[in-house]
Amino acid sequence: MADHQASPGQPQRPPRPTTTSTAGATTLFLRKMHEHAPNSTQLIGFLTLVISGGILLLLTGLTLTATVLGLVFFAPLIIISSPIWVPAGSILFVIIAGLLSFFGFGVAAMAAFSWLYRYFRGFHPPGSDRVDYARSRIADTASQVKDYAREYGGYLQGKVKDAAPGA
Repeated sequence: MADHQASPGQPQRPPRPTTTSTAGATTLFLRKMHEHAPNSTQLIGFLTLVISGGILLLLTGLTLTATVLGLVFFAPLIIISSPIWVPAGSILFVIIAGLLSFFGFGVAAMAAFSWLYRYFRGFHPPGSDRVDYARSRIADTASQVKDYAREYGGYLQGKVKDAAPGA
């Protein structure tokens, strides 16, 4: 019997799949699926996520529905009583803002006095080294200005006497 060989001009066909290769592919596919299947901990975590997400979605819908219904039912009452609510809200806002700023400035002042107390008692609070450095720079500059004024002032005194000899 002669073997059928493809001539050089004709492309070769791939061999036909047999039933054994199809069963092997199915087994391979099932084995890969089993390897990537989630374990029980991952499955419980996913179910917890789905259930809690569903509950939160339901609560969001209920809240939105209650808000819309409340606005629909109470809108006429809100509109009728707005001449009372707007000034009252403005006054309440100003009072609350004033109290908060008053207490905020009070806390800031107490912190500043506490820092100054610790600084003058010699406890070296944070930032005291910068204050000491600035104080020494100011004192040095003041002494230099004083010396310069003394020298320059004497020079001007002499010029004034030269300009006005009788003075």
